[in-house]
Amino acid sequence: MSITPRSFHLIAPSGYCHNQQAAQLAVERLRAQGHQVGNAKALLRREQRFAGSDAERLADLHQLIQPDCQPDIVLAVRGGYGATRLLPHFDATALAARLATHPLAICGHSDFTVIQLALLQQGAITFSGPMLAGNFGAEALSDFTVDHFWRALTSPKFTVEWQTERHEQQVDVSGRIWGGNLAMLVSLIGTPWMPQIDDGILVIEDVNEHPFRVERMLLQLAQSGLLARQKAIVTGSFTGAKLTDYDNGYDFDSVWTLIRQVTGLSLVTGLEFGHHWNTVTLPLGAQGHLQVNGTTSKLTLSGHPTLP
Repeated sequence: MSITPRSFHLIAPSGYCHNQQAAQLAVERLRAQGHQVGNAKALLRREQRFAGSDAERLADLHQLIQPDCQPDIVLAVRGGYGATRLLPHFDATALAARLATHPLAICGHSDFTVIQLALLQQGAITFSGPMLAGNFGAEALSDFTVDHFWRALTSPKFTVEWQTERHEQQVDVSGRIWGGNLAMLVSLIGTPWMPQIDDGILVIEDVNEHPFRVERMLLQLAQSGLLARQKAIVTGSFTGAKLTDYDNGYDFDSVWTLIRQVTGLSLVTGLEFGHHWNTVTLPLGAQGHLQVNGTTSKLTLSGHPTLP
C-alpha cells in the first residue's frame, strides 16, 4: 500500500512513556517514511506515574480544539492509567463539534478508551487502534497492524476477516461498532460519559485480566441492561492472563459460553484487536455489518471519516 505522507500529532493523556527507546524508534520510523510528527515533547513529560500533570495532559486534548491545530492524525503515545482523572474537566462537547467540521483521525486504545467513549457520547467517531510506543515502536513492526491502520483511516468502506475460535455459528447483523478496552468501558457505567448505543455491535479487548474478572465485567454490563440493547459481541485479544490448577479448566471459552447463555447474544471470538502485536483498527461509532458462517467471520465498516 502506497502511503501519502501525513502529519501526526502526539498526545499523552495517560501514563508516563517509560519505554523511551520504543517511542523514539516509532518517531524515527514515521519521519523516515516522510510523515511529520508534532508535540513530541509529550514523550518526556512525567509527574509520578503520569505523562505530566493533569493540567498538562488535559491541555494535550484541548489543544485539538484550537483552529491552528490541524494535523491529519492524532496518536496516543500509550495507555496505562490517567485519562479517567481528566474526564470531569475534558470538554468533549467542544472537541466533538470541532471534529464535525474539521475531522481529525484520533487513534489509540487501552486507557484512552474512556476519552474515545466520551467523544462517542457526543457523536464523534475515533479509531481504536495502534499507539505510538507499543505498536509503531515495537522491536519488529507488524505489517498486519500498519496495513490495517492505513486501511481504516483511508477507506470509506473496508472489511476485516478472521477465523473464530472453534465455536461455529451463523450471524448476520448490522449496527454501530463501539467499545474498546473492557475495563475502561465498565468503569464508565453510571457516569455521564457512557455512550447510549442501541442495536450496537460491541467489540471488546483487555490485557492482564483473568477470565473470572472478564466474566465479572461482562456480567456487570449484562446486569446493568447494556448488553440487552446490543445485537452482538465481538471479542478481540485477551492477553497476559495466567491460569492455574485452581481454575480446573475454567478459561475464556468458559466465559464466552456463559455470556452467550446469559444474554442470548451472538458472541464472536478471535478478532486480532487490542493489546497485541497484531491489531486491526476499528472506527468507534461507524456502521458495522457482522457476518459469520461457521467459523469464518467478517466485519464490514462504513460511515466513518477518512483522510483526504
